[in-house]
Amino acid sequence: MGKKEPKLEANEVNVHYGDFHALKNINMAIEEKEVTAFIGPSGCGKSTFLRCFNRMNDFIDGFRLDGEILLNGLNVYDKNVYVDQLRKDIGMVFQKPNPFPKSIFENVVYGLRIQGINKRSLLEEEAEMALKQAALWDEVKDKLDKSALSLSGGQQQRLCIARALAISPSVLLMDEPTSALDPISSAKIEELIYELKKEYTIIIVTHNMQQAGRVSDHTAFFYIGELVEFRKTKNLFTSPKDERTQNYVTGRFG
Repeated sequence: MGKKEPKLEANEVNVHYGDFHALKNINMAIEEKEVTAFIGPSGCGKSTFLRCFNRMNDFIDGFRLDGEILLNGLNVYDKNVYVDQLRKDIGMVFQKPNPFPKSIFENVVYGLRIQGINKRSLLEEEAEMALKQAALWDEVKDKLDKSALSLSGGQQQRLCIARALAISPSVLLMDEPTSALDPISSAKIEELIYELKKEYTIIIVTHNMQQAGRVSDHTAFFYIGELVEFRKTKNLFTSPKDERTQNYVTGRFG
């Protein structure tokens, strides 16, 4: 049996915002159904790199990417790529929970409605499945018509995860998904990530190194736009190869 193709790949990726060189020669291969954590000090390029995968940086003035980002071997920056379809396959959860001012139910099925799916029985089925996957169903099943804004912060973030899952992505990007949450809600999201990797490829940007250690299979350490080190999480934390990684994970800077 040959080596399996990575789910996502970056080959010689450079990103500029105008004259600013934000990412420098990034190479990385991410395996399917694993959790990959991006760590590093603020402003080092973690979120910029994360957003390259689903082309969220396209909206930023002066953004330019050289190199390749591949999903299942296909370049996502190819001019033939339909970006809406790409974002259906690569879901995203942001730092702050951002539910829409609609009912819990309408939040979950939002992406399905955009795709033209309006059959009530199908929407109900998909909503229940997504909410169960996001470990939220038992808490909201009797109040699906209530406003999503009535939920707690932790519940809102799990609702946003359910909304991302409802459109059946294969990859889930998470940009510091617990930084706005209390420790108990954060722990629930971490448990959820552990469950979701059975079905999804997950990339998480986190400032919390303990969190990276708990949830990820591989960790990438970024520093000033460079990918310094990318290894199995356990190895990166216990025996980093680069002195900059060592200094960061032992708390000497960052």
